[in-house]
Amino acid sequence: MNNLITLGEFIIKNQGDFPYAKGEFSSLLSAIRLAAKVLNSQINKAGLVDDLMGHIGSVNVQGEDQKKLDVYANELFVKALKARHQVCGIASEEEEKTITFENEEGLNGKYIVLIDPIDGSSNIEVNVSIGTVFAIYRRISPIGTPATKADFLQPGRKQVAAGYVIYGSSTMLVFTSGNGVNGFTYDPSIGVFYLSHRNIQMPKSGAIYSINEGNYPYFSHKMQSYIEYCKEHDPGTNRPYSGRYIGSMISDLHRTFLKGGIYMYPGSTKAPEGKLRLLYECNPMAFLIEEAGGRASNGTMPILDIQPTEVHQRTPFFGGSENMVRQLEKSLAT
Repeated sequence: MNNLITLGEFIIKNQGDFPYAKGEFSSLLSAIRLAAKVLNSQINKAGLVDDLMGHIGSVNVQGEDQKKLDVYANELFVKALKARHQVCGIASEEEEKTITFENEEGLNGKYIVLIDPIDGSSNIEVNVSIGTVFAIYRRISPIGTPATKADFLQPGRKQVAAGYVIYGSSTMLVFTSGNGVNGFTYDPSIGVFYLSHRNIQMPKSGAIYSINEGNYPYFSHKMQSYIEYCKEHDPGTNRPYSGRYIGSMISDLHRTFLKGGIYMYPGSTKAPEGKLRLLYECNPMAFLIEEAGGRASNGTMPILDIQPTEVHQRTPFFGGSENMVRQLEKSLAT
């Protein structure tokens, strides 16, 4: 225990690596850490209390049924971020419109946060890991004015930090500020995140492919051909790959960070642009993937180079070990 480093200590020790104003960024990250700790405590009560289980009777802007947990988590993170006065605007999966803070503190906030408060919330009822994913940008509009649409529609390369929290057999916060990826495991007995995974490096190749094969009939022929490639017997390329699909993006990608492999959510005839949202799911995960030495693509170009046109924009997504993603891109191009 004497050798363990807390998240707070890590921030102080490495604050020279953080973007822009160090105190502001650490305060912002502390807000996310606090909200994650509160949410974790509530998730662990699921099944014992009714407040967070089941549907709330409404749909979000995506047309998806909202769970009670979705609404609770969204309100929790919005309140936590607003209270720190570093944020001028938030875009959330659960909000149709962006949230701008137009009080004095909000107008002077220097950061934009895009967040999916709960990824995979339907899985809580079957005790499968779920998560939170977030992206942080420096605002481009003038300080002292309300946040603008352009603040939210910045390409992923402009992120100053990104991360996710996975609530599973253990709870972990994984983040990057552009200087590598580090993971912190939560000790609920004392309420502290400890550095457990320093400088995460994704293997260049892996032996796992992750995709919802239930959508196979709706994929393009090239996509179907790549799936068949994954299943072929070829010892020279370590195939066939093992198929693993949890159904929670953060859970599938968390495994990919640690073990290598490729995660895929392509477009289909049912959903030409796929299901995943660019700004608050794909961009932050792509930033983390690249910082860990992997690759993230929409099949033709890096995710981080896409210029967003709307807040809830969707995109096909392929992320993971660099060699595997490049092989996929090659397959889709031929």
